[in-house]
Amino acid sequence: MHRCEACGITTARWAGRCPTCGQWNSLREEAVPVTPTGAPGGRPVHDGVGPVALCAVDVSGAAPRSTGLTELDRVLGGGLVPGSVTLLGGEPGVGKSTLLLQVLRSVAATGATVVLVSAEESAAQVRLRAERLGPVPPTLLLLEATDIRVVARCMEELAPHLVVVDSVQAVADPDVAGLPGGVPQVRACAEYLVRMAKTHHVPFVLVGHVTKDGALAGPRVLEHLVDTVMSVEGDRHHALRMVRATKHRFGPTGELGLFAMGDTGLAAVTDPHRLLLGDRRPGTPGSAVLAAMEGQRALLVEIQALRAPASSESAPARRSAQGVDTGRLALLLAVLEQHAGVVLGHTDVFASAVGGIRVTEPAADLALVLALASAVAGTALPPDVVAFGEVGLGGEIRQVPHAPRRLSEASRIGFRRAIVPASCPDGPPGIELQRVTSVHEAIALALVVDPPGERRAVPVTL
Repeated sequence: MHRCEACGITTARWAGRCPTCGQWNSLREEAVPVTPTGAPGGRPVHDGVGPVALCAVDVSGAAPRSTGLTELDRVLGGGLVPGSVTLLGGEPGVGKSTLLLQVLRSVAATGATVVLVSAEESAAQVRLRAERLGPVPPTLLLLEATDIRVVARCMEELAPHLVVVDSVQAVADPDVAGLPGGVPQVRACAEYLVRMAKTHHVPFVLVGHVTKDGALAGPRVLEHLVDTVMSVEGDRHHALRMVRATKHRFGPTGELGLFAMGDTGLAAVTDPHRLLLGDRRPGTPGSAVLAAMEGQRALLVEIQALRAPASSESAPARRSAQGVDTGRLALLLAVLEQHAGVVLGHTDVFASAVGGIRVTEPAADLALVLALASAVAGTALPPDVVAFGEVGLGGEIRQVPHAPRRLSEASRIGFRRAIVPASCPDGPPGIELQRVTSVHEAIALALVVDPPGERRAVPVTL
């Protein structure tokens, strides 16, 4: 057969151009392996086994085992399942290797034998990092190898309880043509490791590199082969790290794990509002608090906005966003000008989500609108107010999901008022809901001052 080095598809005949991805001269001839099982890639087949009652299937072997890190167990639904294969991706330097080294230390501290297959770093480099995290248990073993067959021999000799391969793009199978990291090698090694995990009933964790766009490098089939795909996200200039699962065959994918990077590794963040709102300055114009949802977890995030005169009348106005979508910012500026009289056409506008959080959900629209209006008016929002809601092109405020969960988190932290869509359901006791139907109404309600004897709204029109 002929396999494309760019996208991994196979064809029976050679062609100058790949029929799937369009790359030229990317098809390479490969011999089709003949395995005893007769299944492609050596996967076992179950010929002669008839159907069984689904209610009679034994699920005791699929019980997860704790990793020792509570936030990671939250994402995995309890821990790693024996025989499962997990792919962990993330940008360089975000903390993937540190996180997995902490998992290995925690599991080894129980007396279990664990193996770290280091295909990229030397043994001395791994030892130095491990010592920064704390004492190294004697059952934490290091295998410095790039040959996939060496990993197989290690499984036969040691029978470990957990294996981490760092990284899947650095190991290679000598029987497969191509360089390490290429599509044929990554695919073959991933299939080899999956077979070992299923055969020995041992959980494997594979570290995967990502491209400049944030996608996992290698063939797309790599994500289909494994049972769980997790990612570590975060800005290297901030301490916050987020771990989420985009695929999980043993549980839901809506949970989010939060960690703070420190000198001794990644520490679990059980109360994230101290990290996200700890340095907030109430009474500052251009600041609004958003009750956001990350997976199934409610977080309070500060949204900041700033306006500044344009550098020159001939230069186009700048629209800069950090942690929020730039396209969404431009849309909301147009809605503010059309439906609230807030004109920012020749003004530079900057918006940011503080703390290293990236907010992409439409529920952030209302908080961003209020932050922009507050920056224009030069008047701060009340310090005990949170906001959430989607803004439509007609200036209307639309309902968003998980409103009770957002309100419960805001009430727990101490916020007493919430500006929400008119269709928002009731929240917990102790928090007052101020329902609005339009952008104009929300701004007029939020930017209200109370001089002696009167109540008036702050004008925001330039």
